[in-house]
Amino acid sequence: MTVYHFVGIKGTGMSPLAQILHDMNYEVQGSDIDKRLFTQQGLEERRIPFFSFNKENIKPDHTVIAGNAFPDTHEELDAANKLGVPVIRYHRFLGDFMQKFTSVAITGSHGKTSTTGLLSHVMRGAHPTSFLIGDGTGKGVENSRYFIVEACEYRRHFLSYYPDYAIMTNVDFDHPDYFSNVDDVFDAFQELALQVQKGIIACGDDEHLQKIQAKVPVLYYGLNDDNDFQARNVEKSSDGTTFDVFVRNTFFSSFKIPTFGNHNVLNALSVIALCHYENIDLAVIKEQLQTFEGVKRRFSEKRIGTQVLIDDYAHHPTEVKATVESARQKYPDREIVAVFQPHTYTRTQTFLDEFATSLQLADQVYLCDIFGSARENQGKLSIFDLQAKIDGSMLINEKEIERLKRHENSVLLFMGAGDIQKFEEAYEKTIK
Repeated sequence: MTVYHFVGIKGTGMSPLAQILHDMNYEVQGSDIDKRLFTQQGLEERRIPFFSFNKENIKPDHTVIAGNAFPDTHEELDAANKLGVPVIRYHRFLGDFMQKFTSVAITGSHGKTSTTGLLSHVMRGAHPTSFLIGDGTGKGVENSRYFIVEACEYRRHFLSYYPDYAIMTNVDFDHPDYFSNVDDVFDAFQELALQVQKGIIACGDDEHLQKIQAKVPVLYYGLNDDNDFQARNVEKSSDGTTFDVFVRNTFFSSFKIPTFGNHNVLNALSVIALCHYENIDLAVIKEQLQTFEGVKRRFSEKRIGTQVLIDDYAHHPTEVKATVESARQKYPDREIVAVFQPHTYTRTQTFLDEFATSLQLADQVYLCDIFGSARENQGKLSIFDLQAKIDGSMLINEKEIERLKRHENSVLLFMGAGDIQKFEEAYEKTIK
């Protein structure tokens, strides 16, 4: 029996893929750095063995699945090549594996993870469903009808996929270390659109997605009047959001979601559209939408003393704005305090003004030092450049984190894609 050995098993896509194969009774193991990462929780729960990187980990009966972050010269990949062991890159393996099911690829510059989590939750209320979410969560179900996967546009990795369906949430300029501008990003999505086999569910409120060309039907969803699936009468409260859905101007049904902000209405609408297309029972859709508890690192809340602490992966100005607005909807009477760690120098430099505009929606802003990437050059940019654009903002580090105590009854938003969690953990320690 083949053993699948994952090089970089703690990766946000690799960990859930290992979990899926394990759930489907494949033999799985892997290796990675020793540092504890939040993605290893699912591996530990399943008792999937993983080791420190070492060329001795590779055995002749293995098939190696390699994370995209590791070059062919990595000691384990080099050992595999010398032994003649098959080496398959993560996105190539996943692209082939998806073909066994009715597959749905969920993509977009923002909202991928939340929408993948939501669709997986709704679909599995109706049929056996396997899913891979980019927050480190994966589940494999034998005899699955559906396979739902978060598909990332970075370095055009999603072009390894030929899914039955694609949900496209939006097109925005991000990953400036790879894409040259928003047109370059759109070109990647356009290329994926031509690989979709059955249908595309696209956000019609997005000006770029209105131009998508495909060989299959494109259904549009959104808040604007000219969408195939439109949300009307959106009512927001501190315990969630209700809205009516119209299908081509005909009333379909009313829905309630326990989440906040227009972006979550749009995510739910994309799920409703796909489920409608696949004839999923309406009662199941409604019930599952209301019981969705969210995904990791997306508006994850805990209460400590008089404060609400929220951990969120927001690392682009559009996402920062959405997170602050969600906090305002849920906690209209509380002070909103943003604690933000910029992720990569290239992104910070490219969106310096936009970050300042989004962060100023909070009542108070604290800035952590920029979390750089090994792939980039810092140049002359520093966190002071962002601070200078935000009135009243302050710099903060782990040693000074207890300054946040002065914000009684506030909502503390810890936002970023680096290691912002260490700031939240340091703060929790000072309180306890």
